[in-house]
Amino acid sequence: MSQLKNPPSLGDEYLQNPHDLSARLRAEGPARPVTMPDGVRVWLVTSHAEARALLTDPRLSSDGVYDRLEYARQLAEGKKIEFSRSLAAHLLNVDPPDHTRLRKLVNKAFTGRTIARLRPRVEEIADELLDAIPENEPVDLIPAFALPLPIQVICELMGIPADDRGRFAGWSGQMVSTAAPEEIGAASEAMAGYLAGLVEGKRAEPADDLLSALVHASEDGDRLTVPELIAMTFVLLIGGYETTVNLISGGVLSLLREPAQLAALRADPGLLPNAIEEFLRFETPNNMASPRFTKEPVVVGDVTIPKDELVMVSLLAGNRDAERFADPDRLDITRPTGAHLGFGHGIHYCVGAPLGRLEGEIAIGRLLERFSRMELAVDPAGLRWRSSTQMHGLEALPLLLRH
Repeated sequence: MSQLKNPPSLGDEYLQNPHDLSARLRAEGPARPVTMPDGVRVWLVTSHAEARALLTDPRLSSDGVYDRLEYARQLAEGKKIEFSRSLAAHLLNVDPPDHTRLRKLVNKAFTGRTIARLRPRVEEIADELLDAIPENEPVDLIPAFALPLPIQVICELMGIPADDRGRFAGWSGQMVSTAAPEEIGAASEAMAGYLAGLVEGKRAEPADDLLSALVHASEDGDRLTVPELIAMTFVLLIGGYETTVNLISGGVLSLLREPAQLAALRADPGLLPNAIEEFLRFETPNNMASPRFTKEPVVVGDVTIPKDELVMVSLLAGNRDAERFADPDRLDITRPTGAHLGFGHGIHYCVGAPLGRLEGEIAIGRLLERFSRMELAVDPAGLRWRSSTQMHGLEALPLLLRH
């Protein structure tokens, strides 16, 4: 099969319906060149098997990838984003052995026991938010519930003061969007400055929170440096809520579009853990894995990706691949779990996956317990997905809820 002559652009049509273009690209081959909204040309991987293989392929590197991205953006747009270097040098942008060292240190602080003991607090926050939701009048589930729940949880876990959470959410939203380069750069610099002050505060006066644990975590005398702490805090905060917001809202919309699946879940709440896995597959909250580049030519299907090419692996596309999932465009909350790429794959598999699963389970479970009737308050055709190739999430989800 010949290479596409005109790489498609991932503009608004793609953002509003990424499944359609992903399926067409996948039909032509597992990897094809595309143009990102900022004009940068990358290779997009859309098949499940190749996605899993490439996410563990040492010929694809994360080291210094943001420098390459910024250079490519400068060529495409004539200006750089100037993303803060303090935030860019995080877990997702380094290879072993640096990645191995950083992951080992964060794993010491971000343990399964730490997450498991959060359940009562997550349930409490969910109930408080649901108490405030009005009945029988339209309410946007995202600002009322899906957004504040994971923000409050991750900020409490990390030790972010309550008064600062709104600013943090604003910076985060800008950085994962397709906003103008100067806006993304300004948001990243503002967040970097804020986090630097926060890290210094935890070094001077540690508290019972994850950031203090990270500041003081050590392995054979090794500790995270201040720049590493800033970058680590950034990636944990962003990953700790962006994915979960999209998981909750996308999962609820998926159920509303399939009433039989909603009825089945209401009839058997024991299906909820399985349903969360299906939501992660069906409307994958993270569209694309972190960017990589080829250190040497890499054969993918019928094409060879040359050396020094940028590669984006679409987790969302891989999760709708009929070669791996039977009837992939159908929501099935009883589908066997496993194999989906909702939290990535390989060494960059999401460190916060257990927290995301816990929050999704509690949020959707509590919502269904509280309200016996749930319906869209707008025409489904009017719903819009966020202007982001990185995150796949709704801008708004207006609902009518009844006890």
